[in-house]
Amino acid sequence: MMDHIHFDPAACESLEDFTALEYILLGDLRDLLEEPADQYTRRWLVAVLDALLDTLPREMALKESTGYLSEVLDEYPSWYRHVEDLQNEQRLLVLTLQALRDRLETAGPYERDAARVNATVRQWMNRLKAHRRHETRLLQTAMNLEVGCGD
Repeated sequence: MMDHIHFDPAACESLEDFTALEYILLGDLRDLLEEPADQYTRRWLVAVLDALLDTLPREMALKESTGYLSEVLDEYPSWYRHVEDLQNEQRLLVLTLQALRDRLETAGPYERDAARVNATVRQWMNRLKAHRRHETRLLQTAMNLEVGCGD
């Protein structure tokens, strides 16, 4: 378990770097949820959640520095509410993850709470995947409409 190399979020320079790191961390998280509920697993869960809490805000800052979903807004300025909703959802995902991480570190015996914690982590991961799908879908819709207009 956890034997492959981990990247440093501070070393990420491009959106592709962050995407790759996020993918690896989510894979690590999935693997940890399959491990026995003990203090060793708990420490690794906290470490992976810490890495995600370092990665996700940096990734969002990079996206915002170039204009979050600017490709969409350039073509369809009236879609700003959709873009704003996605930005707010991203911030909420980070806050939710921080609360989960804090609860994991301060909760009672992990062995007792593991099923609940694991279910909450899985739910958070599903929300993040849905968020990424919504971002992609909005971009694809904008690009398809642009191409389909017959410019």
